[in-house]
Amino acid sequence: MNLACPRITQEMLVRDCAALGVVPGDTVMVHASLRAAGSLLGGPDTLIAAILAAVGEVGTMMVYLGCPSPYDDIGRGLHPPEDERFIEEHCPPFDPSLTRASRDFGVLAEFFRGHPKVRCSANVGMRMGAAGALAEFLTRDHAPNYGLGEGSPLARLCEVGGKVLLVGSDLDQVTLLHYAEALAPIPDKRVARVRVPVLRDGARVWLDVEEFDSMNGIKDWPDRLFGAIVERFLAAGLARSGPIGAAASHLLPARALVDFAVPIMAATAAELDAR
Repeated sequence: MNLACPRITQEMLVRDCAALGVVPGDTVMVHASLRAAGSLLGGPDTLIAAILAAVGEVGTMMVYLGCPSPYDDIGRGLHPPEDERFIEEHCPPFDPSLTRASRDFGVLAEFFRGHPKVRCSANVGMRMGAAGALAEFLTRDHAPNYGLGEGSPLARLCEVGGKVLLVGSDLDQVTLLHYAEALAPIPDKRVARVRVPVLRDGARVWLDVEEFDSMNGIKDWPDRLFGAIVERFLAAGLARSGPIGAAASHLLPARALVDFAVPIMAATAAELDAR
């Protein structure tokens, strides 16, 4: 049987990243659809290597890893009480480096987690992985509560002038906009309270955690609000767009996107509350 040879190489992807505006020294948070990127010679590792090469030794790549079910399920109402009791009795403790990435975040997250240069943050549900010059700065001291808000890797991404790189990914899945939710002056934000298994002094303990409800939204947002915000940001000419491999891709300045999103979220929340 003759199989089609993958035709997209690391060198091609590096050139595409540079043409889009990724430069040495950049700190980029990456969301990617490997299917959209096309037939990569070397698979997912090729895309990771290309982005790391594009940002260079003084740059950094960050990816949202999260955790697989059921590590942060308890308290969300996802399971009946008897199943929650079983999970609490048997679920192993979370390991920041070794626990798999969330399956919901696509193939890239797990491949990146396993990269030998990646440093992982310690927040269970909001875990980030980073590789490069600022990896330790981005991932250290990731507090268990409100892990996408102030002091989080997302806040630090904005602090260092970072960018969001979307490689064929859904515009409605831009994690940085949860940081905008945290900052937006919106009353009565929905809060999730969950329990997660962590290691303390060599023993598993269940830690009570609070976070703004990123799963359901801090308000009953209109469908695809995040995607609509990103589309408006692109239409305003505030980002760069072009192909990476076969994927339509975008490079967005992180702080500018957050500043753009906060008033839209505040106005949308006010409209919802006025109904």
